[in-house]
Amino acid sequence: MARQRIVVVGAGFAGVACVRRLERTLAPGEAEILLVTPFSYQLYLPLLPQVASGVLTPQSVAVSLRRSRRHRTRIVPGGAVGVDTRAKICVIRKITGELVDQPYDYLVLAPGSVTRTFDIPGLAEHGRGMKTLAEAAHLRDHVIAQLDLADAAAPGSAERASRLGFVVVGGGYAGTETAASLQRLTTNAVGRYPRLDRREISWHLVDVAPKLMPELGDRLGRAALDVLRRRGIEVSLGASVAKAGPEDVTLTDGRVLPCRTLIWTAGVAASPLVATLGAETAKSGRLVVAADLRVPGADGAFALGDAAAVPDLAGGGTVCPPTAQHAERQGRVAADNVVATLKGTPLRPYAHKDLGLVVDLGGRDGVSRPLGIDLRGMPAQAVARGYHWAALRTGAAKTRVMTNWLLNAVAGDDFVRTGFQTYKPGTLRDFEYTDHYLTPEEVRARTATDGG
Repeated sequence: MARQRIVVVGAGFAGVACVRRLERTLAPGEAEILLVTPFSYQLYLPLLPQVASGVLTPQSVAVSLRRSRRHRTRIVPGGAVGVDTRAKICVIRKITGELVDQPYDYLVLAPGSVTRTFDIPGLAEHGRGMKTLAEAAHLRDHVIAQLDLADAAAPGSAERASRLGFVVVGGGYAGTETAASLQRLTTNAVGRYPRLDRREISWHLVDVAPKLMPELGDRLGRAALDVLRRRGIEVSLGASVAKAGPEDVTLTDGRVLPCRTLIWTAGVAASPLVATLGAETAKSGRLVVAADLRVPGADGAFALGDAAAVPDLAGGGTVCPPTAQHAERQGRVAADNVVATLKGTPLRPYAHKDLGLVVDLGGRDGVSRPLGIDLRGMPAQAVARGYHWAALRTGAAKTRVMTNWLLNAVAGDDFVRTGFQTYKPGTLRDFEYTDHYLTPEEVRARTATDGG
């Protein structure tokens, strides 16, 4: 009997947890495991703001997929751009640009999410994201470049004002941590620029919601708001961006802010891969799945993580929130259920009670709610960093992160640019490749041709 082929799409928390569980559970002769990912690393996404601010190096949050002693999964270097669940074919665009058809017996879809954008004039051309390692590294270069150029501009000029104006859109975890981390970067760096005054630098955090990080509750949300405002970050709630230009941003309340750095972190949307299946999706655009993570009507297909609307059986919500702790645990359940399907044993539903939330605001500031306990200041920051450090998958990654934290605390930052993509804008459209996906009709036409 031929070995069963299991294809896992995505190397985030969900996909990697699934692959690791499969490698531990199945003997080599039982199944062939393939992991579809453009990069042979798992990105530890919660620490990206610290990469952008220079506290951590990019390599420290890129956890190698090839270090595991049990490593026997074949890594396919590319991204899934279409799925035909009837023909059981996953269409992959390799990093060379070549399209290949990958048959499967079992498919685990964990493609994650992309930055959620809206049809706002100028956003695609001028907005910058914080979803990928390349975006974080490029954003650091860009921010330091603005300080360099502002230092050379005439005092009081419109150019200097726009280069020293920074706007972050999105009052969730990503936006709040990004604004807090990068504001510290510019505040600390300005001491190396004798022609600049830190009072010239303006940071704005904008969110359409009435509260900052409502998931944390009113008390911790207000505590985070107090930290940001104490540092000089202007927080505008109940507003968003109406128009983005090369040198300014117009808000929906009519204000025009001088700005050449618009950072867009206003939520995420399910990977465009979801739309190629022709399957039912929730209002959020995530795939509707059963409690055991199976995709209804798609034989052998499972979905999880940010791309799936997984019923929240333990948390009291409608669906599980798109967080790392849920994604990782869903990955293990998906692996167990693939194995159960292979062996003809019962599948189990996913259920996990949220353990809490942590937010690192840089320096000695943080707000956290581990196991329902409200913390702020140094205790919250210690819990946040301890949680992230413990969650890193390899000893090498833990060593790099701890070393970076200690070195930054002792020696600080030299605020140098690497020159990464110096002559490219580095906007949202340059990094997430959302236009690379096929339409459902293109997928069906391709698999029908292959079948003929």
